[in-house]
Amino acid sequence: MARVDVIMPQMGESIAEGTVSRWLKKVGDEVKRDEPLLEISTDKVDAEVPSPAGGILAEVKVAEGETVEVLTVVAVLETDRDAPLPEPSAPLEPSEVSGTAAPAPPESPPVSVPQPVTPPAVVPAAAAPQTAEERLRQRSTPLVRKIAAEHGVDISRIDGTGFAGRVTKKDILQFIESGAPAPATTAPGAPAAVPAASEGVIHPTVEPWEGDRVEPMSRIRKLTANHMVVSRRTSAHVTTFYEIDFTNIVRIRQAKKQEYADRGAKLTYMAFIVKAVADNLRKHPILNTSVSGDSIIYRKPVNIGLAVALDWGLIVPVLRDVDSLSVLGIAKGIEDLATRARSKKLSPDEVQHGTFTVTNPGVFGSYIGTPIINQPQVGILGVGAIEKRPKVITLDDGQDVIAIRTMSMLSISYDHRVVDGADADRFMGDLKKDLESFPSGVV
Repeated sequence: MARVDVIMPQMGESIAEGTVSRWLKKVGDEVKRDEPLLEISTDKVDAEVPSPAGGILAEVKVAEGETVEVLTVVAVLETDRDAPLPEPSAPLEPSEVSGTAAPAPPESPPVSVPQPVTPPAVVPAAAAPQTAEERLRQRSTPLVRKIAAEHGVDISRIDGTGFAGRVTKKDILQFIESGAPAPATTAPGAPAAVPAASEGVIHPTVEPWEGDRVEPMSRIRKLTANHMVVSRRTSAHVTTFYEIDFTNIVRIRQAKKQEYADRGAKLTYMAFIVKAVADNLRKHPILNTSVSGDSIIYRKPVNIGLAVALDWGLIVPVLRDVDSLSVLGIAKGIEDLATRARSKKLSPDEVQHGTFTVTNPGVFGSYIGTPIINQPQVGILGVGAIEKRPKVITLDDGQDVIAIRTMSMLSISYDHRVVDGADADRFMGDLKKDLESFPSGVV
């Protein structure tokens, strides 16, 4: 028999560690190559890790709930000596990682004993190995720290653009190329750099009473809790509400539903809403921005995050370049992202780089809500229940009557640091007009 290591994959440039959420196989089980072996959770996404080879799960080195650095061996497989094994190779540098799960390595001729893979050195020989906590405090990846060490740069003094303020390869290279003087390296024994806000949230503790059940938060719940607290601290939240008449869209859906189904898409209300939001983010670019210090970053793409409620938490996959998509393309994209979010098939890249978010609590019957902004965005739209309600309308002859209309309440929470009330109301006013007069020839 030959032994093959299963490692904690690096699921994106800014990800330094991962948590084993669940083992899908137990020791002694037979697994096939590319069969899901375990589930992991990172700062960005939950994902399944496929088996790198076929064989028997001989040893589990990392228990469920345990967090380890990337490239750590989490399990060992025993394979048939005559079975082709994955070709040993050095791990990719973050610059070579696209953000999607890496495909299975190509098969190589049979080997009797696979040589262990040794990760490249990432710190000078004289330096002590860093812990995961130290790596997170320095907000970097192994490649970034290596570049920083080679140029004598203290990365804890650089404002990173990566997740939770981590310094990316692009950040460190831009800093070096700018010719700016290198920040002074922290002296031995000096306090460590302050962690990013989302990593430093301290939640008050409460004493459990007799008979209470205490259940530790899952990783995705802890991340969500931290992000919500940080967002409320960061942005000056204001929420405004608009009532929308969806009766016209109901007629369009009824007329087009089968046509869309024949073309592989489920025509939902959300497809119309996302299309109208994308068009109006182009008209009102202040809602498609981020705040960076004393500057406003006007985002070029319109990438809309779609909050998806899962049994184990909340995730926000991102639909890219939405303003260039038709309603058909948006409908297909929404269904694809939601399906893969629920089956843990999203890549880290698919939950990043959103410029605005839409959340739909109305699917659970909620009349209206005041959602919290998804940092570092400046706006989030909440969609209330879309249902029939009595509504006063004016007929062509000027007479007012009470009619049954399909209505919904939409809310927008916006960052009052850069978005004024007039900006938000103009955006919502145009959104209301576009939704209520949606063209019947939509494709």
